[in-house]
Amino acid sequence: MLKKLLGGLFGGGDAKPGNAKAAEPVEYNGYQIVSEPVEQSGQYRVSGWIRKPGSGDQEAREHRFERSDLVPGRDACDQLMVSKAQRYIDQVGDAMFEPR
Repeated sequence: MLKKLLGGLFGGGDAKPGNAKAAEPVEYNGYQIVSEPVEQSGQYRVSGWIRKPGSGDQEAREHRFERSDLVPGRDACDQLMVSKAQRYIDQVGDAMFEPR
């Protein structure tokens, strides 16, 4: 209990940044880009998913897309997420789904 009280007073404890609601997917070259920013101290961190729907016998694949950029507004964060994801798709393509 003391740890919880002191953590609340000094900003520690179990406080975690919150995830904002996911935006509608944006289609790009056969991929879906879904912005799902993380709220941190009144700003939004660029974060979300890049998905490639399955076709035929191939199942759907997805890649978690995280960046260090912090943006003051949700709309600006969604736009930055989409533009960075598009560039990433152009550079890496399906290789993003390969195990590391």
